[in-house]
Amino acid sequence: MLLPTLVTCLAGCAFLLSTVSEGCGPGRGYGKRRSPRKLAPLAYKQFSPNVAEKTLGASGRYEGKITRNSERFKELTPNYNPDIIFKDEENTGADRMMTQRCKDKLNSLAISVMNLWPGVRLRVTEGWDEDGHHSEESLHYEGRAVDITTSDRDRNKYAMLARLAVEAGFDWVYYESKAHIHCSVKSDHSMAAKSGGCFPGEASVTLASGAQKSIGDLRPGERVLAAAGGGELVYSEVLVFLDRDPVTWKLFYTLHTEAGARLSLTAAHLVFVSRENCSDGGALGTVYASDAQPGQCVLVSRGEAGRGQLSRITRVSMRESRGAFAPLTRQGTLVVDGVVASCYAVVDQHSLAHWAFSPLRLLHSWTGSTGRHRDGVHWYSRLLHWLGRMLLDSGRLHPLGVAQGDR
Repeated sequence: MLLPTLVTCLAGCAFLLSTVSEGCGPGRGYGKRRSPRKLAPLAYKQFSPNVAEKTLGASGRYEGKITRNSERFKELTPNYNPDIIFKDEENTGADRMMTQRCKDKLNSLAISVMNLWPGVRLRVTEGWDEDGHHSEESLHYEGRAVDITTSDRDRNKYAMLARLAVEAGFDWVYYESKAHIHCSVKSDHSMAAKSGGCFPGEASVTLASGAQKSIGDLRPGERVLAAAGGGELVYSEVLVFLDRDPVTWKLFYTLHTEAGARLSLTAAHLVFVSRENCSDGGALGTVYASDAQPGQCVLVSRGEAGRGQLSRITRVSMRESRGAFAPLTRQGTLVVDGVVASCYAVVDQHSLAHWAFSPLRLLHSWTGSTGRHRDGVHWYSRLLHWLGRMLLDSGRLHPLGVAQGDR
C-alpha cells in the first residue's frame, strides 16, 4: 500500500512541476507570479559572472593542455550539429572537438540563436586549440572554450549573442572583441561543475534548546529555527540532508546585512529577499544567492521563535570554503547564521520545490526515514533534477545547480 501511494505522489509532483505557480511563503504577497524576464545584452568588454574566468565561481582552474596523443584526449567529443557552422580554418576538425559540457551548452545556444534570429545560425571561429595559438593556460587547450559569432557576422547582434550564451548555461561569457564572443565551461569532472545548493560546514543554526550548532555537526531529528508563513520563526525538525559533502571546496556567496548577520550559501541556493521595500509588510520572494543584490532586504532572527525582522543587504562578497551541507526541514526553511533561507536550490521558485518534496516528507512521516543515504546528493534530489530537466524550461533551472553526472 505504501509504494503505490508514494508512486502516485511522485506522479503528482511531476504534474505540479509543469503547472504550479508560486504559493505562500514567509511574508505577505509571496504568491505573486513572476513576469517574464527581459534579456539584457552584455556591454562591450563585460563578462558574466563578474569574476575571473579561471576561478571557482566561473569556469574553474586550468587543468593542463590536451593533445591528440594524450590520455585526456578521450575527454573530448566531436560536435557535428548541422545548426552550427565551424570555421575550421586549420581544416583538421579541431574546432569541433570539445568537452561534453561545452557541447551541451553550445547546442543549447544554437537553438536560442535560431529562435531569436530566424535564418541565422551559430558560428564557431575558435574551439579546441592544438597548435598553441592562444595565451598560456587558455581553456581552448582543454576543449572548454569557444569563440563565437552569428553566421551573418552582424556585429550588432553580438551583445545579445553574449546574453544568449549566458542563458544557455556557459560558465563564463566575455564580450571580448568586436569580432567575437568568448565562452567557456567548467571541466566535466570538476566538482565545481557539480555544485548544487548548500551552506558551508561552519555555518550555525539555532536548536530548540537555544544552543548554536554548526551545520556540519547537525543530525536528522534535531529541531532548528526555521520560518513559517507570515515571517513567523518556529522550530522545525531536520528530516534529511539533501546534500552532504564535508571535504570538497566550494564557492560561497556571502550576504552582509545592516543587522550584522552574514549568510553564506552557494550560487544556486534560494534565499528570501524583499521584492519591493524593507517595510515590515513588504512582500518576500526567493532569488538565487548569485542574484541577490545590495539594497534588497532579508529576514533575520533575534535568535528565538517569534517574528523575524527585515534587514538590508549592504554588500555581497564571495569566498571559498571546505564542506557543503543542505539540510531539509519539515518547513522547507531554516535560519542560518541569523538569516532565513530556503532549504532548496536549483529551481527558481521555493514553493515549487517545496511541493516537489512533498512525497519525501510524506515518506518520512510514514516510516521515520527517507531511505538509506550517506554523503553526496540525496537520491530524491537527483530524481527531481531529472524530472525538472524533462519538464521545465532550462531558464527555470540555475546553470550551476544541476549535477553533471545526472545529465
